[in-house]
Amino acid sequence: MSIVTLSRLQFALTIMFHYLFPPLSIGLGLLLVLMEGAYLRTGDKEWESLARFWTKIFAVNFAMGVASGIVMEFQFGTNWAVYSRFVGDVFGSALAAEGIFAFFLESGFLAVLVFGWDRVSARMHFLSTCLVALGALFSAVWIIVANSWQQTPAGYVLVSHGGVLRAEVASFWAVVFNPSSIPRLVHTVLGAWMLGAAFVASVSAFYLLKGRGPSLARKSLAVSVLLGASASLLLPLSGDVQARLIARLQPAKLAAFEGLYRSQPRAPLTLFGIPDGKRQKLRAELAVPGLLSWLVHRRLDAPVTGLDAFPPGDRPPVAASYWLFHSMVGCGLLLAALFCAAAWGLRGGRLYGQRWLLKALVGSVVPALAANELGWCAAEVGRQPWIVYGLLRTRDAVSRSVPAPEVLLSITLFALIYALLLAVWLSVLDDKIRRGPEELPAAVPARGWLESAAQLADPAGGSLTEAKEEP
Repeated sequence: MSIVTLSRLQFALTIMFHYLFPPLSIGLGLLLVLMEGAYLRTGDKEWESLARFWTKIFAVNFAMGVASGIVMEFQFGTNWAVYSRFVGDVFGSALAAEGIFAFFLESGFLAVLVFGWDRVSARMHFLSTCLVALGALFSAVWIIVANSWQQTPAGYVLVSHGGVLRAEVASFWAVVFNPSSIPRLVHTVLGAWMLGAAFVASVSAFYLLKGRGPSLARKSLAVSVLLGASASLLLPLSGDVQARLIARLQPAKLAAFEGLYRSQPRAPLTLFGIPDGKRQKLRAELAVPGLLSWLVHRRLDAPVTGLDAFPPGDRPPVAASYWLFHSMVGCGLLLAALFCAAAWGLRGGRLYGQRWLLKALVGSVVPALAANELGWCAAEVGRQPWIVYGLLRTRDAVSRSVPAPEVLLSITLFALIYALLLAVWLSVLDDKIRRGPEELPAAVPARGWLESAAQLADPAGGSLTEAKEEP
């Protein structure tokens, strides 16, 4: 394989592994604020117990996020030297802001959050919880700003240094508020809230099915289901805003997402199809005529730009973009149906007795994780062949001094190390969840949460299935 392909694979491996943790931290951070706020407002010790328990889970996840995130920064210099020279002034300012405004805030108050329960006042501890959650959110802000600038560059000038072009900041705020940063930030944060809600709902439903601490489990399930239902309903709205923006600024990406090979009025919205690059069409297509035109332009007869408007070398990988995008949408619709049904079941407490719905909630963490990963991958693959849209191609951005065998060796080593870290993370999570909050009975179920979630969800497609009752 070429050095470009290997470098892309290595960065994809490291970013996808790292991206398991930041969205979960953002989602858990908000839920910690809600739980601890409920404790301060009501004085109910069960809310305090839940907040203490989920703080432990948050700390484990935060540590994994830090450890896995450091590796990516080194790759900018080793594998992507040309890219680093080109965007260093722009990207570096956003990463510096992330370190100053987000990481120091989050890590600075993390010690109070984790160890300060019996050392500071309840209000001071709640303040630290809010600041840690805010720090996690600020991290998303600056990373999304940097990444969105690559999608829709703004606020820069091109300057030649010794014959080498560099993008330099002309207006910092134009960089921050580039055309796609706010819509992408909203969508990303909503996805993180959805993941946090699914994770807490999964564990809470697991406890209810096992008959462990029903009062505690009902409280955490109720708050997570309501958050998940709200996020699942807001995500399509933010996705619609993004789609209209992509149609205007990155039309090739939207065409690849929808498998739209020909520019046409009354463009259909594809529900299902199989991209056929040779025939330049979708096979076995199931679509709604005119709906894509209406969604993008709010007119059924409006033309939508297809892939035929771009030279072959300027088109994204259609099949990969199409399946990543549609798989993400499928996971999102599945989660919306599940969490809206669960929210409806909260009325009169019917949810707590519906075992099939509780079992589905146990498995909901899998499609929630998948949706976040798929969405990020779709955005990055759909940008190709550009690493900075319209300015720098991916094939021109790699380091030429690092030979392909060395990159392949590092990919192999990273894969082994990350597999070990993933196993440790899952083992620690499963152990803490088996133990549960302090007020739960000490009995450990024969089958842990991790096994239950895996059995109740299909990792390939994210579909939830009914599980057999345990003897």
